[in-house]
Amino acid sequence: MVQRHDPSSVPAPQGGYALGLSAAPLRLLFISGQIPERRDGTVPEDFEAQCRLAWEHVLAVLSDAGLGPVHLLKVTTFLADRADAELNGRIRREVLGAHEPALTVVAVNTLDPRWLLEIEAIAGETGPAERTRDAPCRLDDEQAPSSPSAK
Repeated sequence: MVQRHDPSSVPAPQGGYALGLSAAPLRLLFISGQIPERRDGTVPEDFEAQCRLAWEHVLAVLSDAGLGPVHLLKVTTFLADRADAELNGRIRREVLGAHEPALTVVAVNTLDPRWLLEIEAIAGETGPAERTRDAPCRLDDEQAPSSPSAK
């Protein structure tokens, strides 16, 4: 079962995310930082295109594991320019819909100066650990929305 943790003693989340999520039993998927680079090595020039491409990569890794955006527990976004934070949040909310994972956004110098962001994530699902991508299950939280982005 997945439980949201937004204690009243802590400032409320700003921008669509949960302060904390806990789950047990749980199968975890750790998604390495996804960069805004195509397989051919090209990188879109503008932030919006880079952000959408990085999210496409995150969704592809989730799908390969038989999971979707609703399974995201924690997302960390590394921005090269804090001025892109608002657009980053809008795109993230578009991709995730009503699902609000724990979230961190950090301004950094990226390893490649062409990259305007990088996104890493942790996803999980409840149920037997031996489930495969051909037999996915949803989190036990019946309120968890499905997303049209999940494939």
